[in-house]
Amino acid sequence: MNNVHNALQAVGLDEDIKVLIATYTGLLKKSYPPSEASNQGRPYFNLFDAMYDAYFAAQSHLGGSNVEIVVSESGWPSTEGDVATTENAGTYYRNLISHVKSSSGTPARPGRSIETYLFAMFDENMKPGKETEKHFGVFFPDQRPKYQLSF
Repeated sequence: MNNVHNALQAVGLDEDIKVLIATYTGLLKKSYPPSEASNQGRPYFNLFDAMYDAYFAAQSHLGGSNVEIVVSESGWPSTEGDVATTENAGTYYRNLISHVKSSSGTPARPGRSIETYLFAMFDENMKPGKETEKHFGVFFPDQRPKYQLSF
C-alpha cells in the first residue's frame, strides 16, 4: 500500500487516486473488546461500531492509526432466511444510514464520520449459490426500489 501511494505521490496523483485495501472480519482473531482486535469503559450499543473499532484497534497496533477506514459493503438479505425479510432488511438499511449520517462516531473514534457503502444496489437474481445471496439489493432487478431510504 505504501509503495503504491509513494508511486502516485511521485507523479503528483496521490490527491486524485486513493489507495485502498480490502479486508474481511475473519482477519480479526479477537474482536471484543475492540481495543484488543480495550474498551476504555464506553459501552457499545451496536455491532457495527464494535466491529469498526476492532478494525481500527487492529490496524493501530500495526502502526496504521492514521489510515482511514471505509466500510465498503454492509447489507442485509431480504428473502430466503429466518430473519432475511424485506421488513428486517429495510430496518437495517434505514438504521445504518441514520447511524453513519449522525456525527456520533464510535466509542473509540467519537465525532468522526464513517464512510459507508450499501451492499448491494440490485438483487442478483442470476447469481449462483445460496438463494439468500441473491437478495441483498436495495432495488429489484427491474430497478424498482425495495425500500424507502433517505440518504
